[in-house]
Amino acid sequence: RAFVAARADAAPRARVAAPQSSPDARARDVRANAIAEPPRASTFERDERDERIDVTTSKSSFGAGDGEVPTTDAQRRAAMRSQSPLRYAPEASAAKFTKDPVRVAARAADIATSLSSFAVSVALDYQRGTVEENARKRAAELREKLTRLGPAFVKVGQALSTRPDLLPTQYLEELSTLQDALPTFADADAFALVEKELGRPLETMFQKISPSPIAAASLGQVYKAVTMEGRDVALKVQRPSIEEGLDLDFFLIRSGAVVIDKLVTSLNTSVVELVDEFAARVFQELDYVQEGRNAERFARLYGDRPDIVVPGIEWETTSPRVITMEWIEGTKLSDQESLKAQGLDVLALVDSGIQCSLRQLLEFGYFHADPHPGNLLATPDGRLAFLDFGMMSEMPESARYAIIDHVVHLVNRDYVEMANDYYALEFLDESVDVTPIVPALEEFFDDVLEATVDELNFKTITDGLGAVLYKYPFNVPGYYALILRSLTVLEGLALTTDPKFKVLAKAYPYMARRLLTDPRPQLRDSFAELLFQDGKFRWNRLENLLREGSKSDDYDAAAVVPPLIELAIGEDKPGEAKNTLRPLIEAETVKVLEAILLGSAMDSAKSDALAPIVAALPAELRALPPLTFGNAKQEAKLLEKREQVLRIVEMFSSSKGFDPQTLTPFTEALRKPSASIFVQHVATGLAERIAARVVNVFLLSQEVTPSPAKSADATASPR
Repeated sequence: RAFVAARADAAPRARVAAPQSSPDARARDVRANAIAEPPRASTFERDERDERIDVTTSKSSFGAGDGEVPTTDAQRRAAMRSQSPLRYAPEASAAKFTKDPVRVAARAADIATSLSSFAVSVALDYQRGTVEENARKRAAELREKLTRLGPAFVKVGQALSTRPDLLPTQYLEELSTLQDALPTFADADAFALVEKELGRPLETMFQKISPSPIAAASLGQVYKAVTMEGRDVALKVQRPSIEEGLDLDFFLIRSGAVVIDKLVTSLNTSVVELVDEFAARVFQELDYVQEGRNAERFARLYGDRPDIVVPGIEWETTSPRVITMEWIEGTKLSDQESLKAQGLDVLALVDSGIQCSLRQLLEFGYFHADPHPGNLLATPDGRLAFLDFGMMSEMPESARYAIIDHVVHLVNRDYVEMANDYYALEFLDESVDVTPIVPALEEFFDDVLEATVDELNFKTITDGLGAVLYKYPFNVPGYYALILRSLTVLEGLALTTDPKFKVLAKAYPYMARRLLTDPRPQLRDSFAELLFQDGKFRWNRLENLLREGSKSDDYDAAAVVPPLIELAIGEDKPGEAKNTLRPLIEAETVKVLEAILLGSAMDSAKSDALAPIVAALPAELRALPPLTFGNAKQEAKLLEKREQVLRIVEMFSSSKGFDPQTLTPFTEALRKPSASIFVQHVATGLAERIAARVVNVFLLSQEVTPSPAKSADATASPR
């Protein structure tokens, strides 16, 4: 097709027509150029019959669900415009290709020819003992060969780049540079497929289309177009007949995986299972209607953040093999020179990506599974846009909580529990004994934890942990590896701007905020485990959580109070474990009130304002020794606790979102029966401790009371 228009620029758009070969084509181009451009409308301001998505309903994960909604009429119409793409079905593929041995043999020979030299080189390295020395070189060779073999192998290479349990670090780093960029296919074929899929001539749907692709990937290529209503859009067209090529390649890859599983016993993971899991995701990418639904679900969950942009979908010009979405003007996050030239803050953009990734990983569990810099754009106004929603993944809720538990155990240096976490994370089968793994974790993380959070490099940790995973029978779930890879990519982008940038320092406020404010029982347990150790409350941990959590964009002081109330005086619910921490909290509350009351009394006793009262006391009273609450060390400890508690109260009361109404849930909770029991226990405990101190002071005073002759003119502190 010659129906083309110039690619739009930020300046007033010039219309440049490509050479035409037919009267119809020339007429279409004249018509496109003659139409005045109407004002641009938002992608979401469409015909009222089209269902709109609401990106304001998911401020937090509490009650927001998973972002799924019923299929809309517009989506159903899009899906029915053409035959659904091929689904991955290994058994059906095997039955089909066994009937076509010539084609299978030809492709197998092509693959074998390309990869055999690599395999021979690696085998010679093992024989000569130069595996480590040549690892980087071999990794580069593998990347080049996978690129030449086409889309299926490019995708496999990208998947392998996120698997520290399968490949050493050198291969992970080299394969992470694989890009989807492949030679484009003919524009005429692309435009013909658009008309076939959508069932209408191009000129009835678009005012103009760029003369050539603005981007090409392994599965399709993208054109810039203008709708008849004047909206700029991105038009993605699938490579013709790509399904058959992928089907054959994955049939052959899976056949090789079967052989590997049988012959190589040292691998910790079933290669066949990995191939099946990944191939199914690649085939899902072929369904552009599903990609559109993915984008809208992503927008519902994360589009409420003011610094995140998700393109809207034009459903009336979308089908299983063609998708039209809102055009996002921006610069790839990997193009840092252009970003700097535009005055955009690279570190702020990376921080937006980190915060969004953490919400994907730990809050909703639905995340972008193709984490490379080309899928991230910086908009001119400094926001971060996510692109390409073909490959998405989900993390089960249990795994999200297990990760938070893992972080808590890491902070507590509880390496036995860290090792046990790998069962919940599904890294290890229940039959595997974690005892030998504990010393390896201790050796690695003891060195890591000597550094402060600001000094920790995320890539160093993942590389070191990857080395541990590689030595033991770990099977890292794909969703976990992918999200960690995205954080590593973001940190790598930031390090080119600021060598001191640390992703963990940016992630910690989010984690602290979740532990402080999330009311769900699973996180309450993690919160309690972090704060209590050997029956003692660690106020420094709470102070640090408040300090760091208040730095999070989503922090709200009002959300901190309810979980704390529930932990302290909440009623035990049927079916849930009994709150075994309540006695510890009661005991700590007694100590805090004691510190505040007695500390205030000590301050008052030393006040100069009481001097006239002291002077007016009878000589016998003034002769008594000063009132004390223990020895100097005990009094110092009492005052230290009081100051720390008051400092935390001040920090909380001055944090974002605090007002007197914030404490309303506390006053309401005091009316519950469980609160009455709590108050009774605290009051009794406080009375007992103060009485014990008074008795102790009295006994001490009897031992040191001076004689009347020496004390007639003495002065003392008030009693």
